[in-house]
Amino acid sequence: MHSHQLTHRLPDWRAAAIAGVLAGVVFLLLDMLAAVMMGGSAWAPTHMIAAIVMGSSALGSPEMFDIGIVVVALIVHFALAIGMGLILGLIMAPFHFDSSWGMASVVGAVYGLVVYFVDFYGMTQFFPWFAEARGWTTLLAHVIFGIVAADAYLKLERREPDKDMSEMAR
Repeated sequence: MHSHQLTHRLPDWRAAAIAGVLAGVVFLLLDMLAAVMMGGSAWAPTHMIAAIVMGSSALGSPEMFDIGIVVVALIVHFALAIGMGLILGLIMAPFHFDSSWGMASVVGAVYGLVVYFVDFYGMTQFFPWFAEARGWTTLLAHVIFGIVAADAYLKLERREPDKDMSEMAR
């Protein structure tokens, strides 16, 4: 059997959600670190994320810690991270990666790139403040998000016996 054979099966939703959370933690830490390394505030990303639901008024004073902003940002961020994990689970479920960490990581990296371009070039029509966060550090954080999510999903996925799509066609 090939290490990434196509099969017909549903994602392990639990594994996908947990993978999204784990990748979301790594992403948020990288994003906050990158903000500091670029001379900004570690809290700037939380203000940008909270503004998705609170509006542009949440963008004021990004250098300040605001518990309300942080709580809203964490809820929004992890809801999105779980959603992204579930979508990645849908993408990965039909394939038997077995122990093919390399292939899972490639799928995750490509997924992270796609999410970056959707978020920072498509969604900026609705949330224009994210345009200022475009750049290599944010791109890298998204690629790492995808890799962590894919590898975590591969590790956490509960595999059940299933049939090849070719067997099901018979």
